[in-house]
Amino acid sequence: MTATHAFRIFVDLKLTPPALALLRERTAGHHLLFARTPAASNLAPAPGGDPAFGAADIAFGQPDPAAVLASERLRWMHVSSSGITRYDTPEFRAALARKKIAFTHSPSVYAEPCADHILSFMLAQSRLLPQALATRAPGGSPEWLALRDGAVPLRDSHAVIIGFGAIARRLVELLKPYHMAIAAYRRHPRGDEGVPVVPAARLDAALGAADHVINILPDSAETRGFFSAARFAAMKPGAIYYNIGRGATTDQEALLAALRSGRLRAAWLDVSEPEPLPDDHPLWAEPNCHITPHIAGGHAGESESLVRHFLANLHRFLAGEPLLDRVV
Repeated sequence: MTATHAFRIFVDLKLTPPALALLRERTAGHHLLFARTPAASNLAPAPGGDPAFGAADIAFGQPDPAAVLASERLRWMHVSSSGITRYDTPEFRAALARKKIAFTHSPSVYAEPCADHILSFMLAQSRLLPQALATRAPGGSPEWLALRDGAVPLRDSHAVIIGFGAIARRLVELLKPYHMAIAAYRRHPRGDEGVPVVPAARLDAALGAADHVINILPDSAETRGFFSAARFAAMKPGAIYYNIGRGATTDQEALLAALRSGRLRAAWLDVSEPEPLPDDHPLWAEPNCHITPHIAGGHAGESESLVRHFLANLHRFLAGEPLLDRVV
Protein backbone atom coordinates (compact mmCIF):
# COMPACT_ATOMS: atom_id res chain seq x y z
CA MET A 1 0.00 0.00 0.00
CA THR A 2 1.14 3.55 -0.70
CA ALA A 3 -0.19 6.95 0.26
CA THR A 4 -0.91 7.65 -3.43
CA HIS A 5 -3.56 4.92 -3.62
CA ALA A 6 -7.05 6.37 -3.32
CA PHE A 7 -9.45 4.50 -1.04
CA ARG A 8 -13.19 4.78 -0.64
CA ILE A 9 -13.89 5.52 3.03
CA PHE A 10 -17.43 4.94 4.33
CA VAL A 11 -18.37 7.14 7.31
CA ASP A 12 -21.57 6.58 9.26
CA LEU A 13 -20.90 8.89 12.22
CA LYS A 14 -22.64 12.18 12.87
CA LEU A 15 -19.55 14.38 13.20
CA THR A 16 -19.29 17.94 14.48
CA PRO A 17 -18.38 20.57 11.87
CA PRO A 18 -14.75 20.87 13.14
CA ALA A 19 -14.36 17.08 13.11
CA LEU A 20 -15.85 16.82 9.64
CA ALA A 21 -13.57 19.57 8.36
CA LEU A 22 -10.56 17.77 9.84
CA LEU A 23 -11.60 14.49 8.24
CA ARG A 24 -12.07 16.09 4.83
CA GLU A 25 -8.74 17.92 5.02
CA ARG A 26 -6.70 14.91 6.11
CA THR A 27 -8.28 12.45 3.66
CA ALA A 28 -7.77 14.62 0.58
CA GLY A 29 -7.07 12.34 -2.36
CA HIS A 30 -9.38 9.63 -1.03
CA HIS A 31 -13.14 9.39 -1.53
CA LEU A 32 -15.45 9.88 1.46
CA LEU A 33 -18.76 8.02 1.28
CA PHE A 34 -21.23 9.30 3.86
CA ALA A 35 -24.05 7.16 5.21
CA ARG A 36 -27.56 8.15 4.24
CA THR A 37 -28.55 8.01 7.94
CA PRO A 38 -25.55 8.40 10.26
CA ALA A 39 -25.44 6.97 13.78
CA ALA A 40 -26.76 9.39 16.39
CA SER A 41 -23.69 8.75 18.55
CA ASN A 42 -20.61 6.57 18.54
CA LEU A 43 -22.46 4.19 20.91
CA ALA A 44 -25.42 3.69 18.58
CA PRO A 45 -25.29 1.54 15.44
CA ALA A 46 -26.18 3.29 12.23
CA PRO A 47 -29.09 1.80 10.29
CA GLY A 48 -27.95 -1.06 8.06
CA GLY A 49 -28.48 -1.48 4.37
CA ASP A 50 -26.80 1.73 3.23
CA PRO A 51 -26.23 1.47 -0.55
CA ALA A 52 -22.89 3.31 -0.36
CA PHE A 53 -21.32 0.68 1.88
CA GLY A 54 -20.80 -1.86 -0.88
CA ALA A 55 -18.32 0.46 -2.60
CA ALA A 56 -16.20 1.04 0.52
CA ASP A 57 -12.63 -0.12 1.04
CA ILE A 58 -12.55 1.30 4.60
CA ALA A 59 -15.35 1.80 7.14
CA PHE A 60 -15.21 4.35 9.98
CA GLY A 61 -17.92 4.47 12.61
CA GLN A 62 -20.39 1.76 13.53
CA PRO A 63 -20.66 -0.39 10.39
CA ASP A 64 -23.43 -2.94 10.14
CA PRO A 65 -21.93 -6.40 10.84
CA ALA A 66 -24.01 -8.05 8.11
CA ALA A 67 -22.86 -5.46 5.57
CA VAL A 68 -19.24 -6.01 6.61
CA LEU A 69 -19.53 -9.75 6.05
CA ALA A 70 -21.29 -9.27 2.73
CA SER A 71 -18.72 -6.82 1.37
CA GLU A 72 -16.40 -7.95 -1.39
CA ARG A 73 -14.23 -4.81 -1.16
CA LEU A 74 -13.75 -3.93 2.51
CA ARG A 75 -10.17 -4.12 3.76
CA TRP A 76 -10.37 -2.38 7.15
CA MET A 77 -13.09 -1.37 9.62
CA HIS A 78 -12.40 1.16 12.37
CA VAL A 79 -15.09 1.25 15.07
CA SER A 80 -15.64 4.57 16.81
CA SER A 81 -16.32 3.16 20.28
CA SER A 82 -14.30 1.29 22.84
CA GLY A 83 -17.04 -1.34 23.16
CA ILE A 84 -17.38 -3.83 20.32
CA THR A 85 -20.34 -5.89 21.56
CA ARG A 86 -22.10 -6.26 18.22
CA TYR A 87 -18.89 -7.48 16.57
CA ASP A 88 -17.51 -9.58 19.43
CA THR A 89 -18.36 -13.12 18.39
CA PRO A 90 -16.02 -15.93 17.35
CA GLU A 91 -17.90 -16.28 14.08
CA PHE A 92 -17.50 -12.60 13.16
CA ARG A 93 -13.81 -12.55 14.07
CA ALA A 94 -13.18 -15.73 12.09
CA ALA A 95 -14.98 -14.29 9.08
CA LEU A 96 -12.89 -11.12 9.21
CA ALA A 97 -9.70 -13.17 9.41
CA ARG A 98 -10.82 -15.30 6.47
CA LYS A 99 -11.72 -12.25 4.38
CA LYS A 100 -8.52 -10.43 5.48
CA ILE A 101 -10.44 -7.45 6.87
CA ALA A 102 -8.52 -5.59 9.59
CA PHE A 103 -10.61 -4.54 12.63
CA THR A 104 -9.67 -1.72 15.00
CA HIS A 105 -11.61 0.22 17.64
CA SER A 106 -11.16 3.32 19.81
CA PRO A 107 -10.30 2.55 23.46
CA SER A 108 -7.36 4.95 23.32
CA VAL A 109 -9.81 7.83 22.81
CA TYR A 110 -11.71 6.96 25.98
CA ALA A 111 -9.01 5.76 28.36
CA GLU A 112 -8.35 9.18 29.90
CA PRO A 113 -11.94 10.39 30.49
CA CYS A 114 -13.11 6.98 31.70
CA ALA A 115 -10.22 6.68 34.13
CA ASP A 116 -10.95 10.22 35.33
CA HIS A 117 -14.59 9.25 35.85
CA ILE A 118 -13.71 6.23 37.97
CA LEU A 119 -11.25 8.25 40.04
CA SER A 120 -13.95 10.91 40.49
CA PHE A 121 -16.32 8.23 41.77
CA MET A 122 -13.67 6.92 44.15
CA LEU A 123 -12.80 10.36 45.53
CA ALA A 124 -16.46 11.31 45.90
CA GLN A 125 -17.04 8.11 47.87
CA SER A 126 -13.92 8.63 49.97
CA ARG A 127 -15.03 12.13 50.94
CA LEU A 128 -18.77 11.26 51.16
CA LEU A 129 -19.53 14.08 48.75
CA PRO A 130 -23.14 13.12 47.92
CA GLN A 131 -24.07 13.20 51.61
CA ALA A 132 -21.96 16.27 52.38
CA LEU A 133 -23.39 18.28 49.49
CA ALA A 134 -26.92 17.43 50.58
CA THR A 135 -26.59 18.70 54.16
CA ARG A 136 -26.08 21.94 56.07
CA ALA A 137 -25.12 20.21 59.29
CA PRO A 138 -23.60 22.60 61.84
CA GLY A 139 -20.15 21.82 63.20
CA GLY A 140 -20.22 19.51 66.16
CA SER A 141 -23.63 18.01 65.35
CA PRO A 142 -24.01 14.21 65.08
CA GLU A 143 -24.51 14.48 61.28
CA TRP A 144 -21.39 16.62 60.92
CA LEU A 145 -19.34 14.23 63.01
CA ALA A 146 -20.64 11.25 61.02
CA LEU A 147 -19.45 12.87 57.79
CA ARG A 148 -16.01 13.57 59.21
CA ASP A 149 -15.63 10.15 60.80
CA GLY A 150 -17.06 8.29 57.80
CA ALA A 151 -14.60 9.62 55.22
CA VAL A 152 -12.27 6.71 54.37
CA PRO A 153 -9.03 7.70 52.59
CA LEU A 154 -8.02 5.90 49.41
CA ARG A 155 -4.44 5.68 50.62
CA ASP A 156 -3.26 2.14 51.41
CA SER A 157 -6.61 0.58 50.48
CA HIS A 158 -7.05 -2.45 48.19
CA ALA A 159 -8.66 -2.48 44.75
CA VAL A 160 -9.33 -5.11 42.13
CA ILE A 161 -10.03 -4.11 38.54
CA ILE A 162 -12.17 -6.53 36.55
CA GLY A 163 -11.47 -6.11 32.85
CA PHE A 164 -8.00 -4.79 32.10
CA GLY A 165 -7.39 -2.70 29.01
CA ALA A 166 -6.53 0.88 28.11
CA ILE A 167 -8.90 2.38 30.69
CA ALA A 168 -7.60 0.21 33.52
CA ARG A 169 -4.01 0.90 32.56
CA ARG A 170 -4.60 4.66 32.80
CA LEU A 171 -6.52 4.27 36.07
CA VAL A 172 -3.58 2.42 37.63
CA GLU A 173 -1.37 5.39 36.71
CA LEU A 174 -3.82 7.85 38.29
CA LEU A 175 -4.01 5.80 41.51
CA LYS A 176 -0.24 5.56 42.04
CA PRO A 177 -0.06 8.55 44.44
CA TYR A 178 -2.51 6.78 46.77
CA HIS A 179 -0.20 3.79 47.33
CA MET A 180 -3.07 1.35 46.86
CA ALA A 181 -2.66 -2.39 46.48
CA ILE A 182 -4.13 -3.03 43.02
CA ALA A 183 -4.80 -6.35 41.32
CA ALA A 184 -6.47 -7.09 37.99
CA TYR A 185 -8.61 -9.81 36.47
CA ARG A 186 -8.24 -10.27 32.71
CA ARG A 187 -9.58 -13.01 30.46
CA HIS A 188 -6.36 -13.18 28.46
CA PRO A 189 -3.38 -11.83 30.43
CA ARG A 190 -0.54 -10.42 28.33
CA GLY A 191 2.11 -10.09 31.00
CA ASP A 192 2.43 -6.31 30.58
CA GLU A 193 -0.30 -5.24 33.01
CA GLY A 194 2.08 -3.80 35.59
CA VAL A 195 -0.06 -5.09 38.46
CA PRO A 196 -0.67 -8.65 39.73
CA VAL A 197 -3.16 -10.54 37.56
CA VAL A 198 -5.66 -12.69 39.43
CA PRO A 199 -6.42 -16.11 37.89
CA ALA A 200 -10.06 -17.16 37.67
CA ALA A 201 -9.59 -19.70 40.46
CA ARG A 202 -8.57 -16.94 42.87
CA LEU A 203 -11.06 -14.27 41.85
CA ASP A 204 -13.34 -14.78 44.86
CA ALA A 205 -10.36 -14.42 47.20
CA ALA A 206 -9.36 -11.20 45.47
CA LEU A 207 -12.90 -9.86 45.76
CA GLY A 208 -12.88 -10.74 49.45
CA ALA A 209 -9.75 -8.64 50.02
CA ALA A 210 -10.76 -5.56 48.00
CA ASP A 211 -12.12 -2.32 49.41
CA HIS A 212 -12.87 -1.18 45.84
CA VAL A 213 -14.18 -3.48 43.09
CA ILE A 214 -13.99 -1.77 39.70
CA ASN A 215 -15.90 -3.30 36.79
CA ILE A 216 -14.68 -2.30 33.31
CA LEU A 217 -15.92 -5.44 31.54
CA PRO A 218 -17.31 -5.29 28.00
CA ASP A 219 -20.65 -6.84 27.16
CA SER A 220 -20.24 -10.34 25.72
CA ALA A 221 -21.68 -13.81 26.13
CA GLU A 222 -18.95 -14.52 28.70
CA THR A 223 -19.49 -11.39 30.79
CA ARG A 224 -23.27 -10.97 30.98
CA GLY A 225 -24.34 -11.27 34.58
CA PHE A 226 -20.70 -11.66 35.63
CA PHE A 227 -21.38 -9.81 38.86
CA SER A 228 -23.96 -12.19 40.28
CA ALA A 229 -25.33 -12.75 43.77
CA ALA A 230 -22.48 -15.20 44.40
CA ARG A 231 -19.84 -12.64 43.37
CA PHE A 232 -21.36 -9.93 45.55
CA ALA A 233 -21.45 -12.43 48.43
CA ALA A 234 -17.73 -13.06 47.90
CA MET A 235 -16.88 -9.38 48.34
CA LYS A 236 -15.45 -7.92 51.49
CA PRO A 237 -18.19 -6.55 53.77
CA GLY A 238 -18.34 -2.80 53.26
CA ALA A 239 -16.68 -2.85 49.83
CA ILE A 240 -17.53 -0.26 47.18
CA TYR A 241 -18.64 -1.41 43.71
CA TYR A 242 -18.03 0.67 40.58
CA ASN A 243 -19.25 -0.12 37.06
CA ILE A 244 -18.30 1.87 33.96
CA GLY A 245 -18.10 -1.22 31.71
CA ARG A 246 -21.52 -2.33 30.54
CA GLY A 247 -24.77 -2.61 32.47
CA ALA A 248 -25.43 -6.16 31.29
CA THR A 249 -22.39 -7.40 33.24
CA THR A 250 -24.20 -6.78 36.55
CA ASP A 251 -27.18 -8.67 38.00
CA GLN A 252 -28.95 -5.52 39.20
CA GLU A 253 -31.34 -7.39 41.49
CA ALA A 254 -28.34 -8.99 43.18
CA LEU A 255 -26.66 -5.57 43.42
CA LEU A 256 -29.78 -4.11 45.02
CA ALA A 257 -29.88 -6.94 47.56
CA ALA A 258 -26.19 -6.47 48.38
CA LEU A 259 -26.74 -2.75 48.98
CA ARG A 260 -29.83 -3.25 51.11
CA SER A 261 -28.19 -5.94 53.21
CA GLY A 262 -25.18 -3.74 53.90
CA ARG A 263 -22.81 -6.17 52.21
CA LEU A 264 -21.78 -3.31 49.94
CA ARG A 265 -21.22 0.11 51.40
CA ALA A 266 -22.06 1.82 48.12
CA ALA A 267 -22.30 1.43 44.35
CA TRP A 268 -21.28 3.91 41.68
CA LEU A 269 -22.65 3.19 38.20
CA ASP A 270 -22.17 4.90 34.86
CA VAL A 271 -23.97 2.08 33.02
CA SER A 272 -27.15 0.12 33.60
CA GLU A 273 -29.50 -2.33 31.91
CA PRO A 274 -31.50 -0.77 30.29
CA GLU A 275 -30.21 2.76 29.79
CA PRO A 276 -31.57 4.86 31.28
CA LEU A 277 -33.10 2.88 34.12
CA PRO A 278 -36.87 3.38 34.39
CA ASP A 279 -37.84 6.12 36.82
CA ASP A 280 -39.38 3.60 39.19
CA HIS A 281 -36.34 1.31 39.33
CA PRO A 282 -35.45 0.72 43.00
CA LEU A 283 -31.74 1.49 42.48
CA TRP A 284 -32.66 5.15 42.04
CA ALA A 285 -34.08 5.19 45.57
CA GLU A 286 -31.07 3.59 47.25
CA PRO A 287 -29.24 6.34 49.14
CA ASN A 288 -25.88 4.60 48.68
CA CYS A 289 -26.27 4.00 44.93
CA HIS A 290 -25.07 6.79 42.65
CA ILE A 291 -25.74 6.72 38.90
CA THR A 292 -24.46 8.82 36.02
CA PRO A 293 -26.00 8.45 32.51
CA HIS A 294 -23.23 6.65 30.56
CA ILE A 295 -21.06 9.74 30.24
CA ALA A 296 -17.71 8.38 31.48
CA GLY A 297 -16.09 8.51 28.04
CA GLY A 298 -17.44 11.92 27.16
CA HIS A 299 -15.09 14.86 26.84
CA ALA A 300 -14.78 18.21 25.07
CA GLY A 301 -13.77 17.66 21.45
CA GLU A 302 -14.75 13.98 21.51
CA SER A 303 -15.75 13.96 17.86
CA GLU A 304 -12.40 15.46 16.83
CA SER A 305 -10.59 12.94 19.06
CA LEU A 306 -12.29 10.08 17.24
CA VAL A 307 -11.34 11.51 13.86
CA ARG A 308 -7.71 12.02 14.92
CA HIS A 309 -7.51 8.43 16.14
CA PHE A 310 -8.92 7.18 12.84
CA LEU A 311 -6.52 9.40 10.87
CA ALA A 312 -3.54 8.11 12.87
CA ASN A 313 -4.59 4.58 11.95
CA LEU A 314 -5.23 5.57 8.34
CA HIS A 315 -1.64 6.79 8.12
CA ARG A 316 -0.46 3.45 9.50
CA PHE A 317 -2.78 1.53 7.16
CA LEU A 318 -1.41 3.35 4.13
CA ALA A 319 2.18 2.83 5.29
CA GLY A 320 1.66 -0.86 6.06
CA GLU A 321 2.47 -0.28 9.74
CA PRO A 322 0.85 -2.03 12.75
CA LEU A 323 -2.58 -0.55 13.51
CA LEU A 324 -3.49 0.95 16.87
CA ASP A 325 -6.13 -0.77 19.02
CA ARG A 326 -6.34 -3.75 16.66
CA VAL A 327 -8.83 -6.53 17.40
CA VAL A 328 -8.37 -8.69 14.28
